[in-house]
Amino acid sequence: MSKRVTAKQVAEELNISIMTVSRALSGSPNVDHRTKEKVIETARRLGYVPNQIAKSLALQKTDTIGVVVPEITHSFFPEAIRGIEKVTYSAGYHLILTHSAENAEREMDALKTLAAKRVDGILISTAESVTDYDIYSDIMNLKIPTVFYDRCVMGIGASCVCVNDKHGAKKITEHLIEHKYKKIAHLCGPLSVSIGRLRLAGYKKALQDHNLVFSEDYVVESGFHEDGGFRAMDKLLDLPEKKRPRAVFAVNDPAAFGAMKAIFKRGLSIPQDIAIVGFSDDIRAELLPVPLTTIRQPAFEVGKKAVEKLIGHIENEEEKIDKIVIDTEIIIRKSCGCN
Repeated sequence: MSKRVTAKQVAEELNISIMTVSRALSGSPNVDHRTKEKVIETARRLGYVPNQIAKSLALQKTDTIGVVVPEITHSFFPEAIRGIEKVTYSAGYHLILTHSAENAEREMDALKTLAAKRVDGILISTAESVTDYDIYSDIMNLKIPTVFYDRCVMGIGASCVCVNDKHGAKKITEHLIEHKYKKIAHLCGPLSVSIGRLRLAGYKKALQDHNLVFSEDYVVESGFHEDGGFRAMDKLLDLPEKKRPRAVFAVNDPAAFGAMKAIFKRGLSIPQDIAIVGFSDDIRAELLPVPLTTIRQPAFEVGKKAVEKLIGHIENEEEKIDKIVIDTEIIIRKSCGCN
């Protein structure tokens, strides 16, 4: 394999200084037009490729953005990444994707790795098992611009882009109430994660506003995945038949999918015996034997807005710390028992 052509060889070919070559290739206005053209043509002819590592060290900028994704089986995150990638590509940045698999230790390793790679900024959606937020403060103390998306941590000086989780949860619980369901259970997410807390709060507020009694027996933690939804629903179905909920609001669609399996396994029907609704509008929701009523989250828009905000922080130290909230909409299908 031939040796890498250096800027020094380009300079020697033209009998000019290495500094002039560097300025010409970086588009500096301090180099006259004719010299710049000669440098570019010679560099192309010799096969010169800029040393991005050296350039990054000199400019203190790598043109890379790190993204931490908590899981990839739920269609929300691939769609959010699609929105992130569209903006980063147009803005001249490259992505480094990492996956925490909902594990706090893996998330910490991912953040340390991204910091070591000197990324210009980090987008993160927190893992469901995270309880210690010190790592986020450590990253921000390194002056790495950070923006949370979907699952947010507030009050630490970072921007956040999310949907209105509390309002969406209240809206879909009220949809069940308006269709005469009174015994409504909630499969909740971990309360250490923002969406777990807020969707539970929205569920409670709907009950309160409609004078329905809140029961601890009707709130079971499911996490964000199908297996957790199955176990949580199984627990509700173990209640005496007269005490069983007549409807269930799951924290997200995967938890709802698991709950539906548990209901069918008991020989029960949806929605005739138990109605169920979710949150997120996973691509599988409308393909089920009983299509799932849910709250649609605009994942692409969340990803797009989050990286736009991050680039704002990277390129402008005065960029305002902000919480950007995106509206949701309710999607009615058969699982709620409504036409």
